[in-house]
Amino acid sequence: MSLPFADRVIQLAFDPGITPAGGGLPGLAVLKNVVNSINMFGIIAVVGALAVSLGVWAWGHHTGGHQAEANGKKGAVVAAGAALGLGAANGIVAFFSALGSQVH
Repeated sequence: MSLPFADRVIQLAFDPGITPAGGGLPGLAVLKNVVNSINMFGIIAVVGALAVSLGVWAWGHHTGGHQAEANGKKGAVVAAGAALGLGAANGIVAFFSALGSQVH
């Protein structure tokens, strides 16, 4: 026997009462340490990528290699975007988590 549409909507809107809680599982501190280390590794890799891209850009400019110059510019922009994303990752997740908690 199928439920009426209104009853199905009410079931979808049911609040299960789940909220994020720190310290609920063992190993949370280790997981945070691993994620922080991955983020730091990414930032260090972006610094290297930016240095290489800027070097390619300069080399292409001074040798007249327009393709190398364009690739250096693209690499620099991508590295800058990656640095922005890595640096802002925690704030972005916190923002959308807070935004999502306001949905009722």
